[in-house]
Amino acid sequence: MFALDDFGTGYSSLTYLKRLPVSMLKIDQSFVRDMLDDTDDLTILEGVVSLATAFHREVIAEGVETVEHGEMLLQLGCELAQGYGIARPMPAADFPGWAIAWKPHPAWRDLSSVKRGDLPLLFASVEHRAWVAALERHLKDLNGAPLPSDFHRCRFGSWLDTEGLADYGEQSVYPILKRLHRQVHELALELCGLRTQGRSTEALAKLSELQTLRDTLLAQLKELVRESR
Repeated sequence: MFALDDFGTGYSSLTYLKRLPVSMLKIDQSFVRDMLDDTDDLTILEGVVSLATAFHREVIAEGVETVEHGEMLLQLGCELAQGYGIARPMPAADFPGWAIAWKPHPAWRDLSSVKRGDLPLLFASVEHRAWVAALERHLKDLNGAPLPSDFHRCRFGSWLDTEGLADYGEQSVYPILKRLHRQVHELALELCGLRTQGRSTEALAKLSELQTLRDTLLAQLKELVRESR
């Protein structure tokens, strides 16, 4: 078996899919590392997985370091991976015992790829996570650009009001998502107000509340994915 390494970077041109007898594409870790916070990287990953399927090739992702990376990849349809989230490098003599004892994380069991029509759910989770990360940078003065305070104007809010409403408005989780999203923005507006008043220390002290709301909302998005199946 031959694999095309670091696919998507350097000399890994699409023409090699025609010229070389490769049976597997290895997605470069630079795309995997930030896919939970960057919709562009997630788009590239989704595209490579689709391309591999179209060319009847297997696909493996490099740089899987967390359970969340594995969850996202499985939902995209990538079932093979390597990285510290699975195991660290080991002497060859240790591998047989590790292979016998290793078990996938419980969150990965029975987790299959989402339907193509439900891919916006995955992108919605990444967009929301990225928005909260941008707000944290704003509060820490790492990025002075103001963020939209109207919960209808952010990308996730726009999705909730349009595609989300049309496709999932009847699901029991949908109104919970709407409420959580409003709460996130209300808290974000409060924290930005504290920063404007020169009370950045107080704003930073309440970041944990924002992170808790973020994690709760993302958990509900996962539930929406499960309901959609």
